[in-house]
Formats: sequence, C-alpha cells, structure tokens
Amino acid sequence: MPTARGPAAAVTAHPPAPAPSHPDPAAAVGAEALLTAEDLHYAYLGRFPALAGVSLSVHRGERLALLGANGCGKSTLLKLLDGLVFPDRGNYTAFGQPVTEDTLEDEQFSRDFRSRVGFVFQNSDVQLFSPTVRDEIAFGCLQLGLTRDDTAARVADILALLEIADLADRAPFQLSGGQKKRVAIASVLVMNPDVLLIDEPTAALDPRTSAWLLDLLTELHTAGKTTILATHDLDGLDRVADRCLVFAEDHRIAGAGTPAQVLADTALLLEVNLVHQHSHLHEGAAAPHTHPHGTAGHHHTPAPG
Repeated sequence: MPTARGPAAAVTAHPPAPAPSHPDPAAAVGAEALLTAEDLHYAYLGRFPALAGVSLSVHRGERLALLGANGCGKSTLLKLLDGLVFPDRGNYTAFGQPVTEDTLEDEQFSRDFRSRVGFVFQNSDVQLFSPTVRDEIAFGCLQLGLTRDDTAARVADILALLEIADLADRAPFQLSGGQKKRVAIASVLVMNPDVLLIDEPTAALDPRTSAWLLDLLTELHTAGKTTILATHDLDGLDRVADRCLVFAEDHRIAGAGTPAQVLADTALLLEVNLVHQHSHLHEGAAAPHTHPHGTAGHHHTPAPG
C-alpha cells in the first residue's frame, strides 16, 4: 500500500460503512444541507442552560467553525449533532431524517447515522478505551457490521496514512497527547464518515502536531468531507473554516460570517469574550495604547514599569 498518498486518500479509498434566536445565514447557494437544527434548547439537569434557541444548517463539503468562549455551548451542540444528547426543545434532522432518541433506537437508522457522522472529542482520554491502538481503530467498523477482513484493511490503511503504524500494538494510555489525538482521529476516519465533528482540535497539542492536524483538515476538505469544529482559538481560522458561527456567553448565536468578517468585527469579539482589551506599548511607540487582544499574529512589547 503506497504511503505517499495523503490522509484524504485513506478516507475515500473505502466506501462508507453500511448503513432560532439568531438566523443562520445561508451557506453555499444550492448546496445540499446535510444537518439542520431549528431553535435548539438544552439545559444540563434541566437547570443549567447550554443552548438557548440555536438554529443552523450545515451543507455538504462545508467547513464550519463554532466560535465562543468556554462554557458558551459549542461542545454541547457538537454532542447534540452526534446524537449523544437530545434537545429539550427544537428539532434536529440529519440527511433528511429526524434525529431523536426514538429514531436512534431503530437499528438500521442508527447504523447509517453512526457511519456518516464522526466525533473527535477534545479530550482523547475520554474517547480511547481499547487495549491496543489497533483494537481502538477497529472497534467502530466492527460495531457497524464490517467483516474482520474489511476492517483489517481499513485499519492498516489508516495506520499507515496517519503515520502511526508503529503504535498499533501499544496501549492508548501509554501514548503522548499528540499520539492519542492521532489515534482518536484515526478511530473516526476509519469509518469514512460524511461529517466530522471536532471539539477544540488543537487544544493541548504541541506546535508540530497542531500543524499536522491543520494540514489534515485541509486534505479532508479537498476530499469533500464536511467538517464542523468548535474552538475559541482564532489562530489559523481561515485555514479550517469557510464560515463561522459566533456564540455568546448567554448560549445564543451572536453573529456569523466568513473568518475574515468575524475577525474584523472587534466589537463582536469583545462582546462574546473571544478577545480582551488592555493597554500596552509597541516597540518604537511614544506611549501605551489600548486595543483588542487575542487575535492571531499580534505581538507587542509590554509597557515598562
């Protein structure tokens, strides 16, 4: 098996496994809406709000970033889109079918949905539980009914193409954070899903692994995958997203636009606590000045004293 192919080839070489408070602006005109949510409300234990009237549509091949401060509801929305939790109020449809506790009780629907939507958790330790990396990557395919031969072929492909073949027989708990992230991603990509949900993709990763992951997301986009990622990191946003939804701390969508539009909206970023404002002195400046902080590519020299 040629290892010169990129990760995009790995997820297209095999067929898929068998079977509002703020309006969301239209995505690509004419594109197929894969996921649609209308007026979603969710509260943990019925008392702690996480989503408050969230509506959105996600279109085939789109790269959507969910932006917001910690605790605004981004991760909860991803869990809901993955069918791990269900809204207290509102509707969610995937691939034209409603996603509810009842519909996911149907074995055929559940198998189809689980094969088409994959979720990479922020904390890889939550996701990894098998005795070896090979078993971890194989688990989802076997659960979805693939034969052991087909599963073994997929696992070998993903191990090679994510450059983790040397980890195959190691226990996940023995791995570094970056290695665990690769294994978690492999365990999802091996099923060749249509939609990838990724929570805080570069959180706690070293620079080399972060760069690798950003390159991988670019390759997946080239392969036609739909990606939805939640983040509060504005660095490299234009590399991973075509469109952004900005969450406020009251668990509603406060704004939307392209990465360039969102990053240029200083008032919005300040309002939702994605940047902060303070005074400092730039090199060569006569006096300190005040402006937002937290966006990519900004460097300064602290004011003396």
